[in-house]
Amino acid sequence: MLATHHLALINVFTGDIQGGLGPFLGTWLAESASWSPSRVGFVTTLVGIGSLLLSGPFGALVDRLGRPRMLIAVACGAILCGTLLLLPARGLIPVFAAQMMAAAGGTLLLPAVTALTLGIVGKDRFPRQQGRNQAFNHLGILLAAGGISLGTGWFGPAIAFWVLGGMAVLAILATVTTPGHCYNERRAVGWQEDGDDKPERAGLRSIVANRKLLVLAVALALFNLGNGGMLSLLGQKLVATAADATSWTARYVMVAQLVMIPVALFAGSLADRRGRRQLLIAACAVLPVRAALSAFIDDPLWLISAEILDGVASGIIGVAVPVVVADLTWGSGRTQTALGSLNAIQGIGGALSAWYGGLAQAMLGWTGAFLALGAPALVALALVLWLDTTSEGRGRRQGNGRKSDGRKGNGQRGDGQKGDGSSTDPDAESGRGPDRGTDPLRRAPQPETA
Repeated sequence: MLATHHLALINVFTGDIQGGLGPFLGTWLAESASWSPSRVGFVTTLVGIGSLLLSGPFGALVDRLGRPRMLIAVACGAILCGTLLLLPARGLIPVFAAQMMAAAGGTLLLPAVTALTLGIVGKDRFPRQQGRNQAFNHLGILLAAGGISLGTGWFGPAIAFWVLGGMAVLAILATVTTPGHCYNERRAVGWQEDGDDKPERAGLRSIVANRKLLVLAVALALFNLGNGGMLSLLGQKLVATAADATSWTARYVMVAQLVMIPVALFAGSLADRRGRRQLLIAACAVLPVRAALSAFIDDPLWLISAEILDGVASGIIGVAVPVVVADLTWGSGRTQTALGSLNAIQGIGGALSAWYGGLAQAMLGWTGAFLALGAPALVALALVLWLDTTSEGRGRRQGNGRKSDGRKGNGQRGDGQKGDGSSTDPDAESGRGPDRGTDPLRRAPQPETA
């Protein structure tokens, strides 16, 4: 079996477990323990804050160890334990502790899977492979949601726990059977693959000083402030206004994930042909429309239209963000650190989303709550548009025949640094990160051909 086939299986089985119970947590606690939306939002916010504090360190851990397969297995084990511990939990502290364990595993998964992908396929093939990864990821969520939807009638809401547990076990098996020789650590970070030297990793300052990365993080934080808690709030709305809320929530997840599969594949292709900025703009523009539909539609059947838009926005974001981060940090040895740090910043929005939505519901009712969730996405759209209009392509540099996967024939690293760590790229001195020959937000780097 090819290594890319193992990547497909890993993404199928980790898709549903990465967020733990996800939107089913609010529905489960509302039905089994009569939790209010504000209490669900409070716990979800605490867990989100804990997770974002771990994002940067976990990304740095992936960069430092260079053993993504082991870290993926550990992450899946933590998710499995945390999810099963939620089954008997009813009190605030037990629910928080169990969900925090699962969330920590999910936080580690993203940089670990990204590092494994880069180490197997390299930079040139990463955008398309990331699209495939996300497509299989969403397929896994779709399969799990289908199993939950079909099994709820026989086993009740607890079926969600057993489905997630089974997926975690299969994810561990797919990871440990991935051929180790197919992964190249130097390929994963953009260093010359056949070199004997050990280039120094860029300092953390290069991440902090990258203005494009920081503006992108703020925009994504606002996007997640509106998006993160919307489906959970919708599930709680159904508990109050309709019957069989768990089954409807599962159907919404299935619809969104079904849409995300072709969207992710298309986004991976479009990222190479047209660039990343169009993808980010489209995702931010779709979210306010989804919020409006959720606000003014009460019929569970017609609410499917809102979740179709969820599939479009989330499918695009899942592909575009890791690709942009790789572009901005390639060859620095800090790609996963940057990705984890970006997730920490945008995670602030996701962590506050459930609390923000629950508070808005208590003050404004269901309609006002969804409109309030749509407002931050408009600000995110403005930031992405502003970033687009103020970005300036610097044009492709001539002379070195630089390749986007970081391999060179002159003994240099893929980020424009020599083997001794000294810089040959003025961007490395300024902290902007390696020049890709063009602005990665404006247009995708075009790989050279032999």
